[in-house]
Amino acid sequence: MAEQNRGLMVRRHPGDDGPLPKKTPLLLQMEDIAMPVPAAGEAVIKMERVGICGSDVHYWQHGYIGDFIVGESCLMGHESAGVVHQVGEGVTNVKVGDRVAIEPGVPCRRCQQCKTGHYNLCPDMAFCATPPIHGNCCTYYKHAADFLFKLPDHVSSEQAALLEPLSVGVHACGRAGVTVGSNVLIMGAGPIGLVCLLVAKASGAATVTIVDLIEQRLEMAKKLGADFCITSTTKETPEELAERIEKTVGHKSDMTTECTGAAPCISTAIYATRSGGCVVLVGLGRPKVEIPIVNASVREVDIRGIFRYCNAYPVALQLVASGKVSAEQLDLFVTHRYKLADAVSAFETTLNAVQTQSIKVMIEC
Repeated sequence: MAEQNRGLMVRRHPGDDGPLPKKTPLLLQMEDIAMPVPAAGEAVIKMERVGICGSDVHYWQHGYIGDFIVGESCLMGHESAGVVHQVGEGVTNVKVGDRVAIEPGVPCRRCQQCKTGHYNLCPDMAFCATPPIHGNCCTYYKHAADFLFKLPDHVSSEQAALLEPLSVGVHACGRAGVTVGSNVLIMGAGPIGLVCLLVAKASGAATVTIVDLIEQRLEMAKKLGADFCITSTTKETPEELAERIEKTVGHKSDMTTECTGAAPCISTAIYATRSGGCVVLVGLGRPKVEIPIVNASVREVDIRGIFRYCNAYPVALQLVASGKVSAEQLDLFVTHRYKLADAVSAFETTLNAVQTQSIKVMIEC
């Protein structure tokens, strides 16, 4: 019997072929898709686990993120791991049967950004589930072999799929300069805020404070090792919240990772960071926001952006393999699990995260 490949597709409604989708949310459905055939330098992976990211849900609900617009259709999924099923010509770093984590972005390897080590900024990046590139929430998927990472026997496929969001935390903490003894503030206790927490603690941070509107998320942050969990309110100004954070912790933060993208949170991050410190913008919100730039400037608070990550997968894998980010922490992080056949329900659970109290939803392929 021939092998069958099925995947989770977002698809425009019939007749909707304009520059931007007119009818949203898009269709979300399981479909039969072609079996991949590896070219030279590629491998086909039998998928085992795929985590759902907020970007996946955004494409389903809105049809685009910035300049990345779903054309006719796009397979979802980019937080993933599986087993090598077939290899193409010239592949030597993995073989059939190897368990691997999949770094989802494949750059050109030739441009200035790639050659200087910033391949996440490659203008020709092909990133899973970022239109027009298909994702890997499917049964079989092919990928550049040099962006596959072999797993130690004690690292599970679910843990390997979590290397993708964990790599965002690695890159964010690296840009912030988190090290032994750092006092870190994290704005937002969603999935990305929580992985920044895990990486900051694993990096030796003395204190990690995390702020969110939702108590349930802060409860999870406490379980994952946060030293201070502060509930924000919509009634406070950014200055008032920053003052309350400082009074609670006893000092301003050395660095802050802002993981919400909300303008008031960005302002709070600046006010709550010590003079000479650093604010890293991880969350993405409105294209233009008003922030207290003079306050940041006269106090020499550096403001840095991040875009995905680069050279972070090996570090993330080492954090998990060594136990610095523990199996118990990652097990807590995954709150819901579904089979591939029920992937639509998995997306609905993620969409309604407040009601379902989901943090990370995982699909078993």
